[in-house]
Amino acid sequence: MMHSRKLILSLPRVLPAQQISPASVCFRGLATRAEAKTEKKDVPSEERKPVPSKSFVMNMFCGETVIDQLIPYPNYLTEDHTEVLHMLLDPTEKFFKDCNDPVKNDDEAVVAGDTLQGLRDMGAFGMQVPQEYGGLGLNNTQYARMVEIVGASDLGVGITLGAHQSIGFKGILIVGTPEQKAKYLPKVASGEHMAAFALTEPSSGSDASSIRSRAVPSEDGSHFILNGTKIWISNGSFAEIFTVFAKTPVKCPKTGDIKDKVTAFIVERSFGGLTHGAPEKKMGIKASNTAEVYFDNVKIPAENVLGGVGNGFKVAMEILNNGRFGMAAALSGSMRASILKAVDFATNREQFGSKIKTYGTIQEKLARMAMVHYATESLAFMISSNMDGGSKDYHLEAAISKVYASEAAWTVTDEAIQIMGGMGFMKETGLERVLRDLRIFRIFEGTNDILRLFVALTGMQYASTHLKVVQKAMYNPASNIGLLIGEGSKRAIRAIGLSNARPLPGVHSNLASQAADISKTVELFGSACEALLIKHRAEIIGQQFALNRIANSAIDIYTSAAVISRASKAIAAGSPTAQHEENIAKIFIDEACSRTRHNLKIVRSKDAMKRFDLMASISNDMCENGGLVAGRALGF
Repeated sequence: MMHSRKLILSLPRVLPAQQISPASVCFRGLATRAEAKTEKKDVPSEERKPVPSKSFVMNMFCGETVIDQLIPYPNYLTEDHTEVLHMLLDPTEKFFKDCNDPVKNDDEAVVAGDTLQGLRDMGAFGMQVPQEYGGLGLNNTQYARMVEIVGASDLGVGITLGAHQSIGFKGILIVGTPEQKAKYLPKVASGEHMAAFALTEPSSGSDASSIRSRAVPSEDGSHFILNGTKIWISNGSFAEIFTVFAKTPVKCPKTGDIKDKVTAFIVERSFGGLTHGAPEKKMGIKASNTAEVYFDNVKIPAENVLGGVGNGFKVAMEILNNGRFGMAAALSGSMRASILKAVDFATNREQFGSKIKTYGTIQEKLARMAMVHYATESLAFMISSNMDGGSKDYHLEAAISKVYASEAAWTVTDEAIQIMGGMGFMKETGLERVLRDLRIFRIFEGTNDILRLFVALTGMQYASTHLKVVQKAMYNPASNIGLLIGEGSKRAIRAIGLSNARPLPGVHSNLASQAADISKTVELFGSACEALLIKHRAEIIGQQFALNRIANSAIDIYTSAAVISRASKAIAAGSPTAQHEENIAKIFIDEACSRTRHNLKIVRSKDAMKRFDLMASISNDMCENGGLVAGRALGF
């Protein structure tokens, strides 16, 4: 039943790709951990078991469907939360419709002063700051609903707001001391002081371990002296408060050795020595300010260390993972606005004697636009609700929501332009501006390429822990017979082509087929991940052709799960749109599961591996040649 092949696996420690500022990410180096020596003895139960997780995505990598955060579709809004939200929605929508001019902001490459003042008056700069510090005190779901409005109107304004509160002072909000909160939150919540997040440097994009900015403590320990340069900093030209990351010397308490570790600091422009360069000229989000920031012997009080000396990477992760879900919400708003324009055009435009809405080509475009929007919105509010419910297991889900939303929004807006033809290409419709603005979203908050690796490797690491449990149990089968029989049975059933999967519980019977398909696909996904781990062990990090397809499979499965959960809730509640949502769910899930099975087949295919090797060879030839290698078609 159980083969005796050792399953000891040692994966690299993976940290998630982080947003640094527009057009950059932070991805700490993937340092391989040495394999732990395993003695042939029974391991205490507390050592055998991996740390349990309620994350649906994390457990997928073990072939398990854990629905604690999935079904029923979560919603932690109380009546008071809903009432507050309704009070805010109408005036906010009216403000962006009547008072903000996105075209002017884009043309002049700056958010108009009256727009900024209007946002201050509405409390938009401190939406999640507790009321005791002068903020609105919104929870994550309320915040997500509000940023939908901003995303539908002006992504340039959205970045200005997001760089300020989603990352700029978010560290103070989530890990700051009571004294730091009391000192800084009132002024940033009111918008009197703008905030920025400063991590990216000329030499450190995806590899934040190469940070060169340095903060050296004074002899008396009262302050640090900071020197360095940060690039692509949103709000960099006018922010007063910066969350800055720099290397500091840290003494190891065990060995006494001094090593450099990254520390986060709260830095005020008023400290002196902080200057900035000219605003960057960008493809999109022109209204948001982006600039280099320079630190020349900036004196930082010791009490302005944020989250503890040497804990900078941890602080960055907490900030960025905490705010990443908001991007899906904002882009859901952008998609909704683009779809509205496309539907209006298709409904009224007549060609060849008929409205273009009657043509199958247009119908398929509109239907697919609706499906990916539905999936994006489902992800955004599922994750925000899980966070409001106290979940700490949402980091992979949030990363997936960012990747999916940024690519879906680009596709939707591009297709809206296509439906509108020449009119869509004209500046007058506003879609060309939206498309330019959207391009950055696949790059910042962690490039989608890096985030795919983060999802795949983090999930693989979790799965490897599970495999280690099985391997250790084999050293004392008498004490672990239940575990071994269960694992052996699952593998035996798969070996003869049968499935252990059971349909997702709690799903409406109208979607029973899709529920069964998701469960079976999760099982196939877990089996494929296990096979890759056994084959490549710690070297799995180098199998990026396969890892990308594993990540795409994880994205398809999780979005399908979010869609089926939301649609099932609508059907059960007798929602007026239930049939429409059911139709969306059936098509979306059927196609997503089909794509996943195709990707999983590829990662196990020897022919595909040969093609991957050929692609690597082609790429290497190009890089060695400095460009294209093949001669011109005409020979000259």
